[in-house]
Amino acid sequence: MKDQLRPALTMVLLLTVLTGLIYPLTVTGLAQLFFPDQANGSLIVQDGKVLGSKLIGQHFDKPEYFWSRPSATAPFPYNAAASGGSNLGPTNQVLIDAVKARVATLRAVDPGNDLPIPVDLVTSSGSGLDPHISPAAALYQAKRVARARGLDENSVLTLVNKHTEGRQFGVLGEPRVNVLELNLALDALKDAVTSPERSRS
Repeated sequence: MKDQLRPALTMVLLLTVLTGLIYPLTVTGLAQLFFPDQANGSLIVQDGKVLGSKLIGQHFDKPEYFWSRPSATAPFPYNAAASGGSNLGPTNQVLIDAVKARVATLRAVDPGNDLPIPVDLVTSSGSGLDPHISPAAALYQAKRVARARGLDENSVLTLVNKHTEGRQFGVLGEPRVNVLELNLALDALKDAVTSPERSRS
């Protein structure tokens, strides 16, 4: 019995040290050394204050800001502790009604805009935390944002183009725009008439 117990306990202790101490410390150290931004949550810091993460969306509902995708997380939008989608199918009446309500809200806040509404502005992502919108969704909102801020529309379009990210490695995914970064760039525009406080929930 002792001959079997001793090597078993030795192996448990060795694996505990290797996988519970040495391995996580090594991975954490390498991450902090080579990828410090990603390892610390890809945080956006301004004047020493953390404003959010590049990887987690935020809710915007004021006309002077670009709006993110809808979020189905509970009990509030973009709840990182409850990532998930609505799981509603395309024929589900609840989803249909939600999309109609979102379309109506977009039309009401920008009544002169008769462009087709991009689908990502009226449907939530699978994670509920998507920080990006499509370039089409950003361009759809540009006129409203420019009007609300008293800016020339071309300056807003230029900002959208500047913050449009291409496909990863040139082939993966689709072009996208990080909403929080774009809105922070809007606030930083020197020719902005006003700099309203960002709306979050």
